[in-house]
Amino acid sequence: MEITFLRVGFLATLFMLSACDAPTPPVKSETAAATVLEGKTMGTFWRVSVIDLPPARAEELRGKIQSRLDGDDQLMSTYKNDSALMRFNQSQSTSPWPVSEAMADIVTESLRVGYKTNGAMDITVGPLVNLWGFGPNKQPVKTPDQVQIDDARAQTGLQHLTVINQSGKQYLEKDIPDLFVDLSTVGEGYAADHLAQLMAEEGIPRYLVSVGGALVSRGMNASDKPWRVAIQKPTDRQNAVQAIVDINGHGISTSGSYRNYYELDGKRISHVIDPQTGRPITHNLVSVTVIAPTALEADAWDTGLMVLGTEKAKEIVREQGLAVYMIVREGEGFKTWMSPQFASFLVNGAN
Repeated sequence: MEITFLRVGFLATLFMLSACDAPTPPVKSETAAATVLEGKTMGTFWRVSVIDLPPARAEELRGKIQSRLDGDDQLMSTYKNDSALMRFNQSQSTSPWPVSEAMADIVTESLRVGYKTNGAMDITVGPLVNLWGFGPNKQPVKTPDQVQIDDARAQTGLQHLTVINQSGKQYLEKDIPDLFVDLSTVGEGYAADHLAQLMAEEGIPRYLVSVGGALVSRGMNASDKPWRVAIQKPTDRQNAVQAIVDINGHGISTSGSYRNYYELDGKRISHVIDPQTGRPITHNLVSVTVIAPTALEADAWDTGLMVLGTEKAKEIVREQGLAVYMIVREGEGFKTWMSPQFASFLVNGAN
């Protein structure tokens, strides 16, 4: 997912949230009392806006942010063979594998949302992600055939992965040797929460942090107003605003199919893979935004709902009481739908 930043009219600082994994450099915008730090991580951009930060602390804080994110990348990356996650994936052992508390927490939340979406949010979908060219493997030169898809699907499934907490230690356990866990769907959310934790540790009460398309805010912005986030219209045009929300200390994340894709055999291939079919989604739901208590939770839900498609997603949203905003392709245009819980975050009833 991607995030850019802009200044709009009477709003002090408005952050544009869009759904794409390929990073685009942010448009800088800051007010006199705001310090904006930014950099790169996990193949995307991070950005932190802090209010009333003494100038002498800026570079020190930037270093601490980058160090924390580098650690998160070393924990969850599927592009680094020596990451904690890849060591687990490469192991053929089906015995309990010791992991950090952070890894156990990420997988636990992912499994929880995965089961609540009936397997639509599946962090074991790595073999399919790789098969379709959205993982460390290169883009395929031809469409995978059904045999390849079936073989990859046979190596997936939430039921094959377990988190074990025993005597204060955490373990992951897989019951098939070739299980490949891919945390890219929740990595940005976890990292954004981790930066929010860093801000608390540093005694910083007013901030907005983002990693890719996952954001967390606390306190007020430089104009003593709530931090506001703009959801981008499903278009390649930058800064096209669909809706504006005040996330009010929550996490927010968007998943979408309209920007991260490639063309293969004359068809547009979305990066969003349906674990049930083993193929990229083809339905008309193009964007899902979720607001939740944490960015990790929002990041997990937006992926699962995106996979489900409009009607099935609505059922889950109503059952779970989620704050969700969806954009659906309808003919040559788009229509929107939001849950009552999401409407409470909407600025001036914007839609």
